Amino acid sequence: MATSVGLLLLLLLLLRQLGAGTGADTEAVVCAGTACYTAHWGKLSAAEAQNLCLQNGGNLATVKSEEEAQHVQQVLAQLLRREAALTARMGKFWIGLQREKGKCLDPSLPLKGFSWVGGGEDTPYSNWHKELRNSCISKRCVSLLLDLSQPLLPRRLPKWSEGPCGSPGSPGSNIEGFVCKFSFKGMCRPLALGGPGQVTYTTPFQTTSSSLEAVPFASAANVACGEGDKDDSQSHYFLCKEKAPDVFDWGSSGPLCVSPKYGCNFNNGGCHQDCFEGGDGSFLCGCRPGFRLLDDLVTCASRNPCSSSPCRGGATCIPGPHGKNYTCRCPQGYQLDSSQLDCVDVDECQDSPCAQECVNTPGSFRCECWVGYEPGGPGEEACQDVDECALGRSPCAQGCTNTEGSFHCSCEEGYVLAREDGTQCHDVDECVGPEGPLCDSLCFNTQGSFRCGCLPGWVLAPNGVSCAMGPVSLGPPSGPPDEEYKGEREGSTVPPAATASPTRGPEGTPKSTPTTRRPLLSSDAPITSVPLEVLAPSGSPGLWREPSIHHTTAASGAQEPAGGDSSVATQNDDGTDGQKLLLFYILGTVVGILLLLALALGLLVYRKRRAKREEKKEKPQNAADSYSWVPERAESRAMENQYSPTPGTDC
Repeated sequence: MATSVGLLLLLLLLLRQLGAGTGADTEAVVCAGTACYTAHWGKLSAAEAQNLCLQNGGNLATVKSEEEAQHVQQVLAQLLRREAALTARMGKFWIGLQREKGKCLDPSLPLKGFSWVGGGEDTPYSNWHKELRNSCISKRCVSLLLDLSQPLLPRRLPKWSEGPCGSPGSPGSNIEGFVCKFSFKGMCRPLALGGPGQVTYTTPFQTTSSSLEAVPFASAANVACGEGDKDDSQSHYFLCKEKAPDVFDWGSSGPLCVSPKYGCNFNNGGCHQDCFEGGDGSFLCGCRPGFRLLDDLVTCASRNPCSSSPCRGGATCIPGPHGKNYTCRCPQGYQLDSSQLDCVDVDECQDSPCAQECVNTPGSFRCECWVGYEPGGPGEEACQDVDECALGRSPCAQGCTNTEGSFHCSCEEGYVLAREDGTQCHDVDECVGPEGPLCDSLCFNTQGSFRCGCLPGWVLAPNGVSCAMGPVSLGPPSGPPDEEYKGEREGSTVPPAATASPTRGPEGTPKSTPTTRRPLLSSDAPITSVPLEVLAPSGSPGLWREPSIHHTTAASGAQEPAGGDSSVATQNDDGTDGQKLLLFYILGTVVGILLLLALALGLLVYRKRRAKREEKKEKPQNAADSYSWVPERAESRAMENQYSPTPGTDC
């Protein structure tokens, strides 16, 4: 900390000594337009350099254009020329381009997310040395990179290098100095000398020089006429003032330090263009055709103020009355910037000229419509709703409803919207719905609907859901096959039901069971809840037993067959045969299960007996294996025979 304070005090002392110079150029300074640039040596951090510039009313230099980059290069060239010998090394000089901590790199912008310390918008000019690091965790600062041992060429402007901003006592790698910029409302022309003398300018930012091409407003000029130490030396003091709006002058008339000894031979008499000598050693300044002499009697200005093309970019110069001033005018869609010399684009979209979307373009704008709208024709509204549901445009698979700026899709009964994009419809499998089976027996899913069926020996009830005991025919149905079930026999894994035979009423007229009509859209619809056992072929070869299924179309206009009574008897016999066949299937299944159980039990007994025999064979044989021990009894009791009439005797 003590080192940084010492360096700062030393630099301030040096600046004060340079401000009290004796007329020679003591600092590198270049003034042009409305700004002055100064270059300084000093191994300082970016913050320390900025503080030194602020003390004199400026900031670290901006480089917003190629023209400004050339001014900065000129002041750096002056600084380098003052050093007798510089080693071949790369040096860096701070400029006022920085990026705060937490603000990340933006590759889409010319300044990459950096901004000028003096404020201002993002500028289009940039001259980066290499690709920047994408870092947001620390503050980053920009410096100009140049070879200190090589002369600066106008076509090779210094490159921009970004890096850490440094800290007191640790300025950063290769930091050699910094460049300041001071802005002013106007400039005075340098004072013209008509004879020997010296002019020393002292600027408001405490810099002295005798070779400025433009002198900033409020600068002081000290003029010493004469040749060195001679007694005829004279001194004059002038101040650059604003004589009129945008007109800055020293308040003097005629050349300074005029000498009859030299006339027009010394510095052209101090005249801007022409010098005319008189007979008595005096002379006057004049101007060429098309120019006029200004009030200082030295400077010439064009009678057409626009002859020097003061307006830049697309601005047009408009001369004022009497050729004394001018104004810049911009084309439609543009407006003058802060300098009143150049044009910038006008953002017309801020006035909301469009009904929906506004897109600003250079010098103009265009209107666009939101998604779901399209431009209207002449005499209509600017944007009209697009009917997405119009014929040939609907993205929906089934139902489409147009809304203002959008649409939504819907599905018919038996379908639901797909979750992917909300435009397609998926079939609902009613047979496996969360409510459970919808049919009492068999359920057949179809596209958009379903239908119910029954097992053999059963027929569909009039409600189309339940099954009731009814006649079943083993043979093929009489009459032509139903075209609706023809396709089902080809594509379905379960044979479709045959057409239910019509029953006769009491009067012998054919009747059909009343049904509820349900949609039937596809022949390859999945079938669920179908017991495959009952659909197996019957014992009779060449016959296929089909389940009785409710048809969607009732038979109408059926012709009464001959012999109505025998037909009824035949149907009753078919019903009896069906019941017998079902009973036969059940009994056969039970007998088969019993046989399997008997076989398993016999096998178990056989294996147990065989195991016992093998166990006996493996035991060792001894003499006592064929005998067994008899329980002991008392000798007295053994000698008695309980069956003898006389104790102690045998019979």
